[in-house]
Amino acid sequence: MKQEIDKKNRILILGASGFIGEAIYKELCSYFRTYGTYRTDNYNFDKNQHYFQYNVEEDDIFEILEIVKPTVIVSALRGNFSAQVIAHAHLCEYIIANNAKLLFLSSANVFDAYSKFPSYELDKTLSHSMYGHFKIKIENMLLRMPKKQIAIIRLPMVFGAQSPRIKEIKAFLKEGLAIEVFPHLVMNVTTDTKVTQQIHYIINQNKFGVFHLGSNDVVHHDDFIKEIIEVLGDFKPLFKNVYTTNEERYLAVLSKENKLPKHLQLESESVFKELEV
Repeated sequence: MKQEIDKKNRILILGASGFIGEAIYKELCSYFRTYGTYRTDNYNFDKNQHYFQYNVEEDDIFEILEIVKPTVIVSALRGNFSAQVIAHAHLCEYIIANNAKLLFLSSANVFDAYSKFPSYELDKTLSHSMYGHFKIKIENMLLRMPKKQIAIIRLPMVFGAQSPRIKEIKAFLKEGLAIEVFPHLVMNVTTDTKVTQQIHYIINQNKFGVFHLGSNDVVHHDDFIKEIIEVLGDFKPLFKNVYTTNEERYLAVLSKENKLPKHLQLESESVFKELEV
C-alpha cells in the first residue's frame, strides 16, 4: 500500500537527472510532493510534469522556485563552478525569505589537502583541488546562514549497480583496458541506496548541520576496486597503479558529531552486497 504523501513538504531536487539526484527523487517521490530539474533535452524528463529544464549557466533559478515554492531544496547540481556559486547565493535568498531549508551535497574533497588522518564533521576544510575549493566556497556561504535551515552533506565515493564508476569499470573490463587504482589512497565509501535513505531521514526528522554520510570503516582504493571486480564476475583485469605519494593518503569523511541511527549506517561491504543483486 502506497504511503500517504506528506503535503507539508514540497521538495525540489536540483540536478535530479544525474545519478545521485535521480536516486534521491525516486526515494522521495512516493512520500513528498517532489520536483526535480534536468539540464539537457531528454524525452523521459520532458514528459514528467514534476521535472523542469534548468541550465545553471543560462537560466534563473528564481523562475522554478516561484512555480514549485519548495519547503526543502536538495542541491545535487553539477556544471560550471562560478554559475553554481551564483545559483546557491540565490537559493540562500529564497530560503531566508520563505523559511525553507537547503540540503547541499558536498564532497570529501573539501579535505583533500589533509592526508594523514580521516576527517570529521567539525574539522576545518582545506583543499588543493579546484573541485574542493568550489565546494568549500559554497559550504562557507551556507555556514553563514541560520543553522536550522541548512544541512551540508559530505559524501565520499558513491557506488551502486548503475553508478558511473561501476559502469566505467565494466566498460574497461569489456574492452581489456587498464583500470586506474591508487594503492596509497585510504578512503571510505557509500552507495546511492544508503545515501537516499539517509537524506530521507534528514528531511523527515528536520535535521540540520554537517553530515558525513560514508561507511564507518576505511579501505584502500586498490583493494576495494579489486574486490568489486571479483563480485562482478570472472575477469582477468589489467591495473594501472597511480602513486601520488609515497605514504598513505587519507580521503575519508567519518562521522562523530552527527551520527545517524544504526540502521542508516553502513560498512564498505554493503557496496559488494548491492552489486551481487
